[in-house]
Amino acid sequence: MLIKNFFSHLKTVNSHRHMVMRHCFKAGIFRRGLLHDLSKYSPTEFIPGVLYFQGSRSPNERERELKGASSAWMHHKGRNRHHFEYWTDYNPKTGTLDPVRMPDDYIFEMFCDRVAASKIYNKDKYNNSLPLEYFLKAKPKRRIEEQTAAKLEFLLRLLAEKGENAVFSYIRHRRKEIRRKARR
Repeated sequence: MLIKNFFSHLKTVNSHRHMVMRHCFKAGIFRRGLLHDLSKYSPTEFIPGVLYFQGSRSPNERERELKGASSAWMHHKGRNRHHFEYWTDYNPKTGTLDPVRMPDDYIFEMFCDRVAASKIYNKDKYNNSLPLEYFLKAKPKRRIEEQTAAKLEFLLRLLAEKGENAVFSYIRHRRKEIRRKARR
């Protein structure tokens, strides 16, 4: 069983990573695509992925159910800036841990990651509305910086309404605008 889980998990990680890379390349964020999720190959993340592998959802969910927390996820979110959970800091006024705004390139990578995960886990049932539905379902429970959430939701709605080509075109155009403004 562990041998089968090892190869199945490796296949899932590789498929997901390569799909995110393709999406990032289409979006014009080549570096983000190349660096995406490299920590998933570390023993801290890969071993729990094998132990809790199910194929239809993230092994982190199963690890959480059994142990109350996911060591793999704790490691992953602390090393991968395309997760909004990475972007938290102590608020000096309140002394609480609060979400902070994500840079756009990481939001774009987060979008590519969510779409790829939807495709990998939903297989033939995937449609362009699924990533938005997943986002909206978790929205009331999520702690994400307001503008970051709005930008991600905009991209997911654009995907649902106009498709991948429209979103990737928008991202490439938006990145050009950002670079143009930065040069001024």
